[in-house]
Amino acid sequence: MVRRRTVWSKFRKISSDDSFLHGLHIFEGFISRVLSVAMVIVIFAALFDLGVVLFEGLFADPVGRLTTSLTQVFGLFLNVLIALELLENITAYLKKQVVQVELVIVTSLIAVSRKIIILDLEKTAGLNLIALGTTILALSISYWLIRRANRDVD
Repeated sequence: MVRRRTVWSKFRKISSDDSFLHGLHIFEGFISRVLSVAMVIVIFAALFDLGVVLFEGLFADPVGRLTTSLTQVFGLFLNVLIALELLENITAYLKKQVVQVELVIVTSLIAVSRKIIILDLEKTAGLNLIALGTTILALSISYWLIRRANRDVD
């Protein structure tokens, strides 16, 4: 009977709110670190892909001329930039334990910009263009509001 009480009291102590939240904090930190390592691997893969495309484009016949379309090269550059921004989001979370909305919106703006840069206007419906425009407008207003709120706080 005494053994059951000690087991039960240990269980209640472990399952207390503070212990549970501490365990969640450790779990979040671990997952954030795993995501950071995975993002570094993605960045290296994107850089390698960009390097291959540039190398093939510059050294294919005719030599010295970029045979790959510039939109594809710009898209690859922006892929690397988006991956770096995502890594910055994860790093900021690890430092402050808070998702920084401003960084998330900037990353979203870059991703939508990438979409527009590589967009083939001949194959895109007008409704999709309106949706992209609305998305950019909403993200821009959100970014402006957050910057303004952060400026007022500082």
